[in-house]
Amino acid sequence: MAVDARLQTILDQLDQTDTLDDLQVTIEALRDHYRVDHMVYHWVGSAGEQYGCGTYDRAWAAVYQDRNYLRIDPVVIGCFQRFHPVDWKQLDWSAKASRAFLAEAMRFGIGNQGFSVPIRGPNGQFALYTVNHTCDDADWAAFTDLNRRALILIAHDFNQKALELEPGRAPVAVPALSPREVDAITLLAIGYNRAQVANTLSISEHTLRVYIESARFKLGAMNTTHAVARALSRGLIVI
Repeated sequence: MAVDARLQTILDQLDQTDTLDDLQVTIEALRDHYRVDHMVYHWVGSAGEQYGCGTYDRAWAAVYQDRNYLRIDPVVIGCFQRFHPVDWKQLDWSAKASRAFLAEAMRFGIGNQGFSVPIRGPNGQFALYTVNHTCDDADWAAFTDLNRRALILIAHDFNQKALELEPGRAPVAVPALSPREVDAITLLAIGYNRAQVANTLSISEHTLRVYIESARFKLGAMNTTHAVARALSRGLIVI
């Protein structure tokens, strides 16, 4: 894949970056290079802590954290369930809370189009690299078709640099799930609902809930979807 000279210069700068402030400068340069409204890197640690950089309005970032939108954001939830890049139009925005969330985001200048690359790293780390813009569907499809491969590579390079710079990062032990917890999380991962899982395992839904909550606690997950994603990323279940 050919890389033009300006982009190569930015990527070389990324490779030499040694502070989080430099990451912010780099992501702004990438936004300007691709002539989009926003680029954002959003990191979620193994205990649910967050940091990132990007070009969204800081007021929106503050509202997002204050209202704990991480729990309802369709982009985050959708990307927890996927391992491949996601166009926002592929996500489920049907819930009233999701539509209200999007409407509020757009009031802060968030565009109507988005492309997010989910990234899973060591110790349960999860990150998103997002490109966001305001345009019609045809123009957005042309943009993503042209730039998809480059953006995926940039996302992973950016994440690798962010992991190097994350202060206090230390290895953590991978928790052991019980055989029943593995069974429950595996069935959820392949798409069974809770009633189907309980029936398959010949247990009550109450007992199933105990297994799921125990697994979620061990994995430090915010919800069941997050627990499934962490179990997959750490090799605790295979589907």
